[in-house]
Amino acid sequence: MSDPLPAIAYDLFAKIDFRVATIISAEAHPNADKLLKVKLDDGTPEGRQVCAGIKAWYDPSTLVGRQVIVVANLEPRMLRGEQSAGMILAASDLKTPTAAPADPTAKPGPDERDVVLLSVDRPVKAGSKVS
Repeated sequence: MSDPLPAIAYDLFAKIDFRVATIISAEAHPNADKLLKVKLDDGTPEGRQVCAGIKAWYDPSTLVGRQVIVVANLEPRMLRGEQSAGMILAASDLKTPTAAPADPTAKPGPDERDVVLLSVDRPVKAGSKVS
């Protein structure tokens, strides 16, 4: 596990808006090798789009209908020409190595890391607050 980040005040943490969203569609980002362009039902009439760096771990066709946890109030930004209005949360863990790495200073790539989307235990209404 990496070194923990500095502690933050509860008031700062409480400003993060975690919500449940249902994936409506997912496709490869047209201008980025590692990103998927994901459209979400977040309980709002217009929904939202996010770009997620999960292409190495998820086939877009397997994501439709899944419920995920998102940071809903993250400031939107353009990622390689596509707007990303939020962040899908995922857990990341190093795989157990089968051999010593050739370069011990190299950062782990998709083959050395498992990434798992965070989800809910059972279906809930899109837009439900996570606390």
